[in-house]
Amino acid sequence: MIRELVDCNDLILKQKTTNFDFTNPPMNPVELYNDLAETMRDHDGLGLAAPQVGLPYRAFVMRAQNIIGVFNPRVVDISSEMVYLEEGCLSYPNLWIKVKRPKKVKVRYTNPDGQTETRVFDGMSARVFQHEFDHLEGIVHIKRANRYHLEQARKLQSKLNKGTPVTAGGLRIKSLTPEAEQILEALKS
Repeated sequence: MIRELVDCNDLILKQKTTNFDFTNPPMNPVELYNDLAETMRDHDGLGLAAPQVGLPYRAFVMRAQNIIGVFNPRVVDISSEMVYLEEGCLSYPNLWIKVKRPKKVKVRYTNPDGQTETRVFDGMSARVFQHEFDHLEGIVHIKRANRYHLEQARKLQSKLNKGTPVTAGGLRIKSLTPEAEQILEALKS
């Protein structure tokens, strides 16, 4: 079932979520996974956390090689190498912000079938994992950006929301920056 996204000002986006209880689940975890995956695909997202659809659970989906369901995640280790890259968020349409994050993360989580998995994500998959993990901690991507990058992103967002064609690096864009388009295409393939 495609769920409705909450407004970017909804308090649930700023609250830390509670662990999903597999012994007494508040809902079927496979159903939650399917709902989040379907909603993410419907909005052309790379990830989607339960709070973004109004659910207070520590769960999200993300595109990696395929769509994976992540419940009760923990970050076990991060690389020292940090990378700036533009991030968008389904909760903040047309707001693409440069955010600095570790290039690689080692994580542990439970899948929708209740099995614990430990994985290492690198590059874009690591970024998507960290972005969605932040949602579970009540942190939105605008809080990870420095003031200059946030101001630049809000100016671009204003133009995009008005439908004004924007020039970036000599390219006319109507919805996403060229860097964001490349990221989206790379993850979809």
